[in-house]
Amino acid sequence: MQYDIIIIGSGPGGYVTAIRASQLGFKTAIVEKENLGGVCLNWGCIPTKALLKSAEVYNYLKKAGDYGLNAENFSADFPAVIQRSREVAGSMSKGVEFLMRKNNIDVLQGTGKVLPGKKVLVTTENGEEKVFEAQHIIIATGARARSLPSMPIDGERVIGYRQALTLRKRPGSMVIVGSGAIGVEMAYFYNSMGAQVTLIEYLPRIMPLEDEEVSKQLERSFKKSKIKVKTSAEVTGVEYTDEGIKVLYKDKKGEQSIEADLVLSAVGIQANIGNIGLEETGIEVEKGKIKVDKFYKTNVDGYYAIGDVIDTPALAHVASAEGITCVEKIAGLDVEPVDYKNIPSNIYTSPEIASVGYTEKQALEAGYEIRVGKFPFTASGKAKAAGKPDGFVKIIIDKKYDEILGAHMIGANVTEMIAEIVAARKAEATGHSLLKSIHPHPTMSEAVMEAVADAYGEVIHL
Repeated sequence: MQYDIIIIGSGPGGYVTAIRASQLGFKTAIVEKENLGGVCLNWGCIPTKALLKSAEVYNYLKKAGDYGLNAENFSADFPAVIQRSREVAGSMSKGVEFLMRKNNIDVLQGTGKVLPGKKVLVTTENGEEKVFEAQHIIIATGARARSLPSMPIDGERVIGYRQALTLRKRPGSMVIVGSGAIGVEMAYFYNSMGAQVTLIEYLPRIMPLEDEEVSKQLERSFKKSKIKVKTSAEVTGVEYTDEGIKVLYKDKKGEQSIEADLVLSAVGIQANIGNIGLEETGIEVEKGKIKVDKFYKTNVDGYYAIGDVIDTPALAHVASAEGITCVEKIAGLDVEPVDYKNIPSNIYTSPEIASVGYTEKQALEAGYEIRVGKFPFTASGKAKAAGKPDGFVKIIIDKKYDEILGAHMIGANVTEMIAEIVAARKAEATGHSLLKSIHPHPTMSEAVMEAVADAYGEVIHL
């Protein structure tokens, strides 16, 4: 069969791209080897948030007395928590199925491989092969968990994120290696469920890509929750024991070890670009990623790539934006490239973390003369009333042009609040205009206005 556009991979990059392509009048097909929605919907963003919500509710029950309430004889039904998460993911996948039907998009079930001549080979589970043609082929095959040579994932005692979402039994103890989004979210979840959690990070601080003050605040919050944090620590190997597993690591004190029931490897991801026909088609790869231009064209005419397979932030909303931009450009619309300097990043641990733009250190290194404003949630009436005083909002503003350079937040609901800064930066709003935008009271979002006021020396509630 011939199509205008075929997309390989149905994650938040792929399925969103397919829908936008169909809206633009293209005859569209999408190739998927597992469940529609990809890793994010089935094994990442959505089921993880379901688990974290269960953890939040459980923690509220533990602290019911703090709110003047009595809660007795409650417990965590771990298998039921996992089951709810899978049901949420399943319902969302069915929602994507509906969207495919609604938008007249053909779903080609099987493993996709690009071929020369603008063709795609689809191999089904039973080995049946079919070749499809399209004027435009978009690769959106995503990524998978990376495995350390010193700690290979076996799916039993050393697990990846997929196994972490589907354990039948809650482990008594767990070592998590890597403190990126997956690592800290799973640390919070399993600690909340009652496991003894140790978080090991190779670099000097957890969440190393975030603003330093945010990293320090999260470490304090984790230690308050009895999560053990070990930084500047390199895992050198693992040893299997009768009871579980021993993790060997090296830190400033020398050779160390820790025993646990399970180890979760959360050391990053790698692009799914093997065995998908890149070599045969002549598509160029650099440092494990497909090379593309600013509108996602590869070096071979008619072939494109978006999402985790290219060298851009590996985030679901980034992949979606890239896919929409890609097909709108194919359609001949007047589109602007994605602005990678204005991409929000959210981490759904507790307290939540959200950021966009420059960190304070990055702004100074870039040569800006800056104003920095900070407002703690301990001074927020809404945060205190909610029993969520941990964290703060931090704003970085350019002194010369009053440009909002970046924002960094840690606290309850900040993953919802960050969009205000993204929109303000997109609209090229100044720090002063944000200060003079009246925020409703009492809300967590008032902390944004107060942080900006602090940057100008006008803060009221500090």
